Amino acid sequence: MGILDWFKNRAGQFDPDRASDELVRWAVEKAITLTNPRLKLLSNCHKRLTPAVETTIAFLRAQVQALPPVRPVSSTVWSSDPALRAFFVAPSDIPTVLGRSDNLRTLFDRFPEIDEAYLVLGMAFNEQRVFGMALHGNMVQRDVAQTSVSFSDHKARICDRDQVLLRRVIGVEVFEYLVAHALAEMGAERVERQELEGNRSLIRARLRLLQQHGPGLGSMFGEAPAAPSEQARLEAALLENERQLEAIGGGESVLEAELECLQEILANPHRYLRIEPRQLRLSPMNLVLD
Repeated sequence: MGILDWFKNRAGQFDPDRASDELVRWAVEKAITLTNPRLKLLSNCHKRLTPAVETTIAFLRAQVQALPPVRPVSSTVWSSDPALRAFFVAPSDIPTVLGRSDNLRTLFDRFPEIDEAYLVLGMAFNEQRVFGMALHGNMVQRDVAQTSVSFSDHKARICDRDQVLLRRVIGVEVFEYLVAHALAEMGAERVERQELEGNRSLIRARLRLLQQHGPGLGSMFGEAPAAPSEQARLEAALLENERQLEAIGGGESVLEAELECLQEILANPHRYLRIEPRQLRLSPMNLVLD
């Protein structure tokens, strides 16, 4: 079962050779909905976004090979599992970590008939250089440079009843992670445009005041006449503001820019995501061994 078979609850929807048309249409629709539903106003929006979505699906299908195999996580197997002994200092840490997971508790509350669940165990990996003792032949050497690793900030947020369902959940998370990058870039451009439009309003208001309270009328209200250079400065600032707004574009041009941003990210998922296995041979003290 591939990681990209997350969109449907029926296993028969999965095509091992290529992404089904229904799967691609669903992914395209989801990407548009999460970023800006108004993208649908652009002609051939779905058609233009389809190749990028297909690229993302193909990329994730290739990455699935790097996912680690399923292994039991329990305090009862801690002593016999070298990986768990590296991840957790003591067997009592395992139920503590799992007990903190709101999603895991919700899953068991929703399905009281299950007695086990599948989850993604996330951790922060820390690596540092230390000095310690090492045995070389029959001699013990002190102050030997060594590499120590530790694992912290354990999280069990992504979970489900079985492995197939879990992979679908992972797929949703990964896809939304990529779309979130596009949304962040779109948001930055939207904020920039809002700031420019706000500045334009302020400049225009100030310019109107200068024009209304000129040297003659301004003196009637006891105001000092505005210097001609001040009006010229505001007019220049207004022209520059209009130029910047024109460069950003408006209306359909903004939607076009957002669609291109979404296309760019989904067509190049390798720039934003990489699943890379790493194998370490550790001592019982979590020191890296040759």
